[in-house]
Amino acid sequence: MTDRTAKAEDGGAVSFGARLVGSAAFTSLFREGMALVEETAAYLDGDGRTESRSLGRPESIAYATESMRLTTRLMQIASWLLVQRAVNDGEMSADQARDEKRKVRLSPITSTLSPEIFGRLPERLRDIVERAGRLQERVQILDAQLDGKLVAEEPSRNPLEGQMELLRQAFGRG
Repeated sequence: MTDRTAKAEDGGAVSFGARLVGSAAFTSLFREGMALVEETAAYLDGDGRTESRSLGRPESIAYATESMRLTTRLMQIASWLLVQRAVNDGEMSADQARDEKRKVRLSPITSTLSPEIFGRLPERLRDIVERAGRLQERVQILDAQLDGKLVAEEPSRNPLEGQMELLRQAFGRG
C-alpha cells in the first residue's frame, strides 16, 4: 500500500499532485520528457554539431553555453521523472523519493544570453530550449503540488461573472 493510498483510506485528503503523478497525465509527461532528452542528445551529437560549426565566435560561445545549460536542465528533469515513476511502480518509498529529490535541483529557468544572441542560434536549438523550459515549468508546478506548496485553484463558477456584475452595477440592474 502506498503512502497516498494509506492517507486516502485514513480519511485524509489526497493531494492533487499525488493523484496526478499516478495518472495517465504523468505517464504522458514522463514519455514527453524522456523523448525530449533523446531528441536533444541526437540533435547535439548530430545536426547541432554541424550547425554550430557555421556560427560566428559570439554565437558559438552562446551555443556551447546554452547546450550545456539545456543538458543540465534535461538531466534534472529526467532524474525527477524517474524518481516519481519509481514511487509509482513501488520500487521506492515516498521517503526515499524525498531523499533523492534533495539531490535533484529543479533550478529556476534563467538564461544569461541576450535575446539578440539567442535569436541568432540555430532554430532547432532554440525550439528545444523553449520546449525544455516549458517542460521544466510543468515539472516544477507538479513538484510544488507534491510538496504541498501549491494548491490547485478551484475554478470559479463563470469566468465572466465579475465583469457581468460590474456591468449590472454600472447600468443599475441588480
